[in-house]
Amino acid sequence: MLDAVEAVMLEMQDPKTGVKSQPQKLVITTIPHAITGEDVVTWLANRYTIEAEEAWALGTMLVAFGYIYPLQDHKRLVIKPDTALYRFQTPYFWPAQQWPVEDTDYAIYLAKRNIRKKGVLEIHEQEQYNGLHKWMNHKWDFIVMQAKEQYRAGKERKKPDRAVFDCQERAYWVVHRPPVRHTHTHTHSKAFLLFVCVFSLFSSLVKYSVTCNKHDPFLAPCLPSNPWITDDVTYWLLNMANVDIPTKMRVERWTFSFGELLSDPRGRDDFRLFLKKEFSGENLAFWEACEDLKWGTAATMNEKAQQVYKTFLARGAPRWINIDGKTMEVTVKGLKHPHRYVLDAAQTHIFMLMKKDSYGRYLKSPVFKDTQKRAIGPDQHRFRSVPKRRPSISPIIVRQQEKEERARMATSGPVDITQVMSKLSNKGKEVPPPKK
Repeated sequence: MLDAVEAVMLEMQDPKTGVKSQPQKLVITTIPHAITGEDVVTWLANRYTIEAEEAWALGTMLVAFGYIYPLQDHKRLVIKPDTALYRFQTPYFWPAQQWPVEDTDYAIYLAKRNIRKKGVLEIHEQEQYNGLHKWMNHKWDFIVMQAKEQYRAGKERKKPDRAVFDCQERAYWVVHRPPVRHTHTHTHSKAFLLFVCVFSLFSSLVKYSVTCNKHDPFLAPCLPSNPWITDDVTYWLLNMANVDIPTKMRVERWTFSFGELLSDPRGRDDFRLFLKKEFSGENLAFWEACEDLKWGTAATMNEKAQQVYKTFLARGAPRWINIDGKTMEVTVKGLKHPHRYVLDAAQTHIFMLMKKDSYGRYLKSPVFKDTQKRAIGPDQHRFRSVPKRRPSISPIIVRQQEKEERARMATSGPVDITQVMSKLSNKGKEVPPPKK
């Protein structure tokens, strides 16, 4: 179904046969490649030979699912068959990408929007902002820092590009925003909150099940064969931690999320090669050093913390990483009394930087495409047919058959008449009684 929708969207954006697009002036900003709702409805009606009402309903579905977004009325996710302006959503934000919707990402977006609007948000945005603030109060400073950095980076873009990106991001979160978080139950009934929680968990479970269907060992076979059943260890050899050529299913898991990529040693090696070509390999090296500190022994904790500081954080460090001043201040202050989680703020900052910036480019890079091309798909193991063994016969039956065979041989052979007569004469003689 998703592939069919993507094909329709690509066909609609064809410069020759697709929907007509042209620059349109919105307030004081010229928006490139804008389309009108009337053109969308007309194109759908002509392409599929349907009535205008059906084309209108189909266009509304494309808007509701986030493939087309409005430039003016963001609250109503419908297509208007008039001169209302729309744009095609970039493929990065398409629902087919199945990006996991996280509360942290949405909180950063609302904080950035709150900065841009100077505290004037819409009613539903203000409600969600307050709920997330209470829910994630323990790391709200980090969320605000990320929002400020994204806001500063956005101001460096050209005004039309900034307006287009803001509309794209806003349209994405209108469709995919997570449910409102509440810390008190007096505004809503407990039954409603329970329903929201159950629905959210069920939706997450369904999305995860659909994504990992082929990778579930209970639903998919173990290719080429299960080593525990067949004594064939090829499966283990192909899925070793640092194998040279990974399998196609293993590479496919790297596209599920950034966490899946980092959890696989072979995926980290591939990602490290990409970062090396972009001259930003220190980010992944710092993340791995933080993981080593977090899960290492307590005896070497102080030494590792100081080594990480000298290598990545100190002024003039050989592999210096770029983090904001407040995070650096918190980290340096914590290093006076180091513990396992002293680098969590800096590690989370670098993780989000790689996830938002480097991970998307990695999936489109020649490094990943070459690995994906060289990945192998093992065929199912073919076992030789084993001849059926006849069941063994019971020893009782064997002895009975032997007796029957001896009796049959005795009756079929010649009879010695002299022996028979001697037996009969001996039988007729009386045995004398013993003497007293």
